[in-house]
Amino acid sequence: MNWILLIIAGLFEVAFAACLGKAKEVSGTEAAWWYTGFLICLSVSMLLLVKVSRELPIGTAYAVWTGIGAVGTVLVGIIFFKEPATFWRLFFISTLIASIVGLKLVSN
Repeated sequence: MNWILLIIAGLFEVAFAACLGKAKEVSGTEAAWWYTGFLICLSVSMLLLVKVSRELPIGTAYAVWTGIGAVGTVLVGIIFFKEPATFWRLFFISTLIASIVGLKLVSN
């Protein structure tokens, strides 16, 4: 169950980064809504990380959480913000995914 919560926490990390990306593209009330979404997603993500770190090793939990956030944020950037999908970007994202999977496999 902790691994599922950790994945959800990582997805909320992706969401708070996406909210920041959208907030910088708009202004006024719409930006305020995106910043509100950022604060909500940040809070949920952190609370879930705190919860799972009580059971999972903090080094593993934090690395997986940030890895999910990094991979997800890059993919959101490519898909929604039209950032470049170069070979080297995708190569290093792939190595990051392999590292996350590796940490999961060697953790108790």
